[in-house]
Amino acid sequence: MNPTSWVRDRHGRLAVAQWPNAALWVWLAARVLGWADLTLLDEQTLRGIGTGALLVWALDEVLRGASPFRRVLGVVVLGGQLWALFV
Repeated sequence: MNPTSWVRDRHGRLAVAQWPNAALWVWLAARVLGWADLTLLDEQTLRGIGTGALLVWALDEVLRGASPFRRVLGVVVLGGQLWALFV
């Protein structure tokens, strides 16, 4: 397998990063609200929302990632989040 094929989609376009989808926007919003402390939600609730959104994003990348790199990134993030949940 050609090394550049790890970062290209099936049409040959570079597919390493893209604009965040809805799940990443939710994760980012939860992080920003947690850092800014501008919300009525407690830190644990925001962490749960962020973790759930990141799990959805990672699973989506595993199942529908545009390149092998993105699918592997999804597996790594999914594994890390599941590890953090159960340890």
